[in-house]
Amino acid sequence: MSDDRRRRVVVIDDSATQCAWWRSLLAARYGDRAAVETYVDPQAAVAALGPDIHLMLLDWEMPVLDGMAVLEVARQRGVNLKRIIITSARPAAQLHEVFDRTGCLAVIEKSEPEQHAAFLMILDSIMKR
Repeated sequence: MSDDRRRRVVVIDDSATQCAWWRSLLAARYGDRAAVETYVDPQAAVAALGPDIHLMLLDWEMPVLDGMAVLEVARQRGVNLKRIIITSARPAAQLHEVFDRTGCLAVIEKSEPEQHAAFLMILDSIMKR
C-alpha cells in the first residue's frame, strides 16, 4: 500500500466521548493518512463493515450488540481479524481470556496507562502497512 493512500479506520464504541478521543488521537498521530469513521450505534456500524477496513477499534461492552457480536459480523463481512483491536474498561487478563482465540490483533484495557504505550506501538505498526 502506498503511503499516500488513506487508510480506512473504523471506531465502534457506544461512548461518544470515547469515539471523539479516538478520532482526535488518530488525526493527531496520522493526519490525512487515516480516514476515520466513528459509530456510537453498533447496529449502524455493522452496515458499514467490509474488507476495505484497514483498522477497527471495537468496544466490547455495548448495548444491543456487544463487541463479540460485532466481531462475528465483521468476520462474515470479510474484515481481516488481524486488523481489529478490542477495547474495554475490563481488566486485560479478562479480555485475553475472552478474545485471544478469536484471531483479532490485540485487546486493550482503556484505563491502563501501560496498555496505552503498547497500543500506540500497535497503531504505528498497522498504520505503516
